[in-house]
Amino acid sequence: MASSSLSIPSLRRQTVAAVRLLLVLTLLLGVGYPAVVWAVGRVGLHDQATGSLVHHDGRVVGSSLLGQNFSGATWFHGRASASSYAGNTSGGTNLPESDPQLWKAAAAMRRAAGSIGDRLPPDALTTSASGLDPDISPAYAELQAPQIAAARQLPVALVRRLVAQHTTGRTLGYLGEPRVDVLELNLALQDLSAGAR
Repeated sequence: MASSSLSIPSLRRQTVAAVRLLLVLTLLLGVGYPAVVWAVGRVGLHDQATGSLVHHDGRVVGSSLLGQNFSGATWFHGRASASSYAGNTSGGTNLPESDPQLWKAAAAMRRAAGSIGDRLPPDALTTSASGLDPDISPAYAELQAPQIAAARQLPVALVRRLVAQHTTGRTLGYLGEPRVDVLELNLALQDLSAGAR
């Protein structure tokens, strides 16, 4: 009997301590931490927290993190997407270099681009791992420049200068490869064409 009467106050103390700890941790991790993350996102990293949206002429035209499908000869094209640039799915095709589909695509690209030599930039033929890559290599942008200049009736040198202006170097000078954001380049091309009229 004596042992059970001694354990009831001990059980109460442990229950009260557990409830206090639950309340403290709920306030700290359920309210405080999310509030700090929200504040950092709203104040310090607003662009990233809202999806890295690209605004042009007062409206949202895309995200700098997701590729888009541009069709027609008057636009720079991004890497092919196995997921049709759908943001809710992603994935590449994993086709080998010897695949007949890639050879056919290479032949069609050589015909469209004219005399460009034997080597095509890899990103001109292959999808990115995610299928959502917003960037292309400067070589692939240069490959497309003559066709776009002809379709827009602009000097090729002017379009190539635009590509050079929108080429971003390696991150921190040594990470990754130089790249061109296709959306930003096409927006600049649109502004250039509008100004030329």
